[in-house]
Amino acid sequence: MGINPIELWSQMGVVAKGVVIILLLLSAYSISVMIERWLTYRQARKQSRLFTPAVAECLKDGKIDEAIALGEQYNKSHLAKVLVSGLHELQAHSKSKDIPGESIESSRRSLERATAIAIEDLKRYLGGLATIGATAPFVGLFGTTIGIINAFQGMKTEETAGIAAVAGGIAEALVTTALGLFVAVPAVWAFNYFTNKIETFTVEMDNSSSELIDYFLKRRSENRG
Repeated sequence: MGINPIELWSQMGVVAKGVVIILLLLSAYSISVMIERWLTYRQARKQSRLFTPAVAECLKDGKIDEAIALGEQYNKSHLAKVLVSGLHELQAHSKSKDIPGESIESSRRSLERATAIAIEDLKRYLGGLATIGATAPFVGLFGTTIGIINAFQGMKTEETAGIAAVAGGIAEALVTTALGLFVAVPAVWAFNYFTNKIETFTVEMDNSSSELIDYFLKRRSENRG
């Protein structure tokens, strides 16, 4: 005989119903964040794969203006967001045979700032996932505690230890416990998955920034040589 959710809901107390509603709202928020972040990271990865070879060709020919235009075109790419900031600092010297050391250093600082901003943007909403993953089991545990209290109250009212006296309270306890875990576990998994993605993106941005600075240092050295 299966569980009847409507009957189970009607038998719950006010506190247990409140706990269930809170957990369902947390679950809905968690799922929306998972979908939004997954789409954001997927778009960033897709555009970066197109942007990287294209910008490399522009820089190979010394076309900084075109490289910046490409970065603005692929504005969902985490690499484009970072590299464009560094290229803007050197745009004034795009047709020059020499790039001042001050401009290269300014570009380096701009790349560092852009990387920090991009990382914070990639981390957006993940704090909410971490909070849900950490607190949802305790919200469920609160409902569990209330359910156990109701079970003992039922025993006291009925003056019997039969299963009928405690069934309602035990049902509340089990439902809220299970729902709390159901909300928390996916949130924790998603948080860890997205955190690993951000670490990969960070390494890529750092490497790209370093390669861009090396490119301008090499160009400066060749022009002076």
